[in-house]
Amino acid sequence: MMRILFVCHGNICRSPMAEFVMKDLVKQAGLESQFQIASAATSTEEIGNPVYPPARHKLAEHGISCNGHAARQLTNGDYEKYDLLIGMDKANLRDMYRICGGDFAAKMHLLMDYTDHPGDVADPWYTDDFETTWQDVLMGCQGLLRSLTAKEEMPVC
Repeated sequence: MMRILFVCHGNICRSPMAEFVMKDLVKQAGLESQFQIASAATSTEEIGNPVYPPARHKLAEHGISCNGHAARQLTNGDYEKYDLLIGMDKANLRDMYRICGGDFAAKMHLLMDYTDHPGDVADPWYTDDFETTWQDVLMGCQGLLRSLTAKEEMPVC
């Protein structure tokens, strides 16, 4: 079982978008039983809040539900619980290192590192451009799944 935790600042836009996109991709590939996927925040600002409405609408446009999501904060214990902790931008990654006390097992990465365009996932909180964020998240999750299925030689149904 591959356990993945997506992380952003508030856990109401980018990381839940990545969580639910990845769950959808894994389901489409027939690999649901081989993955555990969740998301978390580096801050406490949005704890308990649902996915931000424009992000929820963008997911719904693509037939993806995010019902039941409540923002939570990353904990030090998540480092042991998850195989991969995937940040949305460099600031998230710095905060992830701080919260988890480092990255001694090389589990922390940026989502866009799994694409041909490494860098940060566009932050719609500031840009209000949820389409660009959707494209970044989709591209990153597709690349991550390709990387994992090639690496683990998981059977694709």
